Amino acid sequence: MNLTGTPFLVLTVALFAASIALAMAQWLGRVALFGPARTVQRRRTPLRALSYLGTVLLCQFTAVAMVFVIVNNENQLYDSWGDLLGNSSHVRAVPVPPKDEGLAGDRHAAPAGPSDTPAPKVPQAFHAPDSDAVPRSVKQADLKGRLSGVDGEVLVWTPPQYDDPAYKDKTFPVVELLVGFPGSSSAWFGDAMEATKQLEPLMKSGQVTPFILVAPRVTILGNTDTGCADVPGKVNAETWLSRDVPQMIVDNFRADTTADHWALSGYSAGAHCALRLALAHPNRYRAAISMSGYNDPAGEPASLTAKDPKLRESANPLYILTHAPTPPNVALYVTGKRGDGLEDATVLQQAAKSPTTVTPFETTGAHLTSTWKPLVVPTFKWLTGIIPPR
Repeated sequence: MNLTGTPFLVLTVALFAASIALAMAQWLGRVALFGPARTVQRRRTPLRALSYLGTVLLCQFTAVAMVFVIVNNENQLYDSWGDLLGNSSHVRAVPVPPKDEGLAGDRHAAPAGPSDTPAPKVPQAFHAPDSDAVPRSVKQADLKGRLSGVDGEVLVWTPPQYDDPAYKDKTFPVVELLVGFPGSSSAWFGDAMEATKQLEPLMKSGQVTPFILVAPRVTILGNTDTGCADVPGKVNAETWLSRDVPQMIVDNFRADTTADHWALSGYSAGAHCALRLALAHPNRYRAAISMSGYNDPAGEPASLTAKDPKLRESANPLYILTHAPTPPNVALYVTGKRGDGLEDATVLQQAAKSPTTVTPFETTGAHLTSTWKPLVVPTFKWLTGIIPPR
């Protein structure tokens, strides 16, 4: 049973109610956990006292479990027991990724017949999302990353126009949606962010570009944040997000294959990832939205890239921007409040040189999805100005 969605919440509520009923009945002398039924007038034995203590602890445990599930449903931090316990690794292997030839070039990196012939498209099986919190209009693929050695789920939603016969020969721009750490790929589509619920009517009315929305798994190394980086011998998170996932989308959907029509959006640790991936791969992305992110990887204490001084420097979006051979042609929309991302946005803006643009936006809310959810519409309207409908 998934940790998100209604069934598990109902189960925890029922267990909490049952534990309270058990405690009430026990104290009223109607239930004896050990031995025959007794009345409260009888002398309590140590064993009976222990049974009372056990019932109290059961009540506390079920109460904590219920509150955890409510908070988890609200923010969609953990989808599975493996994610919660930090013992699920999605790293199958850590190969050395081939040279990056851009968004349209990775099919050449796959084994094929003649050396100059790109590999054929790889059809991917899709099924209903594992998480009950995700709308059924979203498809899920269980992708085995060919270049990264990472395996994980990828959630995909196509805009209203995608199945319209009038658009049957059209390709669509794509936005990759990245969650924080810890975080579940379902958060962008579930109650935490409600991206499709907010954006679908605006896409229908033409106020927002009809993007294909893609939410890949970001938590791939147990209880360690990868920083969305390739770390030799440990993980190829950057290759997973910037190459394997886009290639699967291009192979299976009418997605545009030019960098000018791809973007990223993320919050918290996912915001850091969105910035660094866009700046590091202008041959793959045109824009990025960062909500309450950070430049220094140490902004996430569990970050793998923060533990190594060289990685910490090279994975910093500010470093990537200032050390690029030429200013990358990317547009960045960076939100945050004072002490939580705004200063980093200002530093990026000051360092940016044309054609790079940085638009800071000050927020006032806490570091929670309740702050980022209302930003979905305005940030996508901004993105529509960068990647307009065609």
